[in-house]
Amino acid sequence: MIPDAVLREALAHPLASTDFATLGAKYEGKVRDNYTRGDERFIVVTDRISAFDTVLGTIPFKGQVLNRLAAYWFERTRDVAPNHMIGIPDPNVLRCIECEPILVEMVVRAYITGTTSTSIWTHYERGERVFCGHRLPDGLAKNQKLPAAILTPTTKAPKGEHDVSGSREEIIATGKVTAEDFDAAAAIAMRLFARGQEMCAARGLILVDTKYELGRAKDGRILVIDEIHTPDSSRFWKAGTYADRFARGEDPEPLDKDFVRRHYTQRGYRGDGPPPALPDEVRIGAAKRYVEAYEAITGEEFVPDRTPPLERIAGKLDAKGQLR
Repeated sequence: MIPDAVLREALAHPLASTDFATLGAKYEGKVRDNYTRGDERFIVVTDRISAFDTVLGTIPFKGQVLNRLAAYWFERTRDVAPNHMIGIPDPNVLRCIECEPILVEMVVRAYITGTTSTSIWTHYERGERVFCGHRLPDGLAKNQKLPAAILTPTTKAPKGEHDVSGSREEIIATGKVTAEDFDAAAAIAMRLFARGQEMCAARGLILVDTKYELGRAKDGRILVIDEIHTPDSSRFWKAGTYADRFARGEDPEPLDKDFVRRHYTQRGYRGDGPPPALPDEVRIGAAKRYVEAYEAITGEEFVPDRTPPLERIAGKLDAKGQLR
């Protein structure tokens, strides 16, 4: 585990924003800065943390953790589904095949849980028994395993707007995705989730839920894009203590950004209006959990590059202003 002193030092130079015009046209997402040039895209994974569809602040080394974990999963799931990764020219940068995003996020859930106003548990707790077209049985308890994993897709909202969940029919009715693309993306998502569950179980973890994004390459292939099975896109619990904690009515031990969500919900913030400042102690606590998740999933020690990230990335640009 990284010493607190190293994390505290990194608070002074987070990768909060970027401006690398030579990499191509820029699109800024909640966490990733995307640069497109020709058939390639460079995704700079920042240290920004987003929850409630709002950017809350930065977490030390978060971008490095996410980028390296995404690469770990992309390499190990190519036999399940093709993806857009070409390489990693920097700890915070992914070099990819340029794709046109399919405008739906494929969310897969194996447990009934959550803390936000849009979570499956929040809907269930207030008496709703149909969620995204799936009928749920009575008598479920928070954090209980569902009879089978379910697909609960959402619209892909621009930065600053809220994603909206719906059934297959409701998402297709928006006109943003065809039935053919939806079904192809859904099949990929369910296969990836099964592989993720299997690999996580081998490491003593439960892959609780996750989201996948897909896009179409210029040659027509549907590819997995963005990230997969990271603490930002997924919820992980420690398997060894789940049963006992569930039996006692306690929340499972998490390895994801719910640590930050809980900090805000305990203070009454759920995404309405500007968020309160993220305290340094919470930032450090979150960083520890991201690193713990990396090491638990991969079985490898996380050794960060401590060079100020903007300086480091700029130093790797070649004479044409590109990263290779």
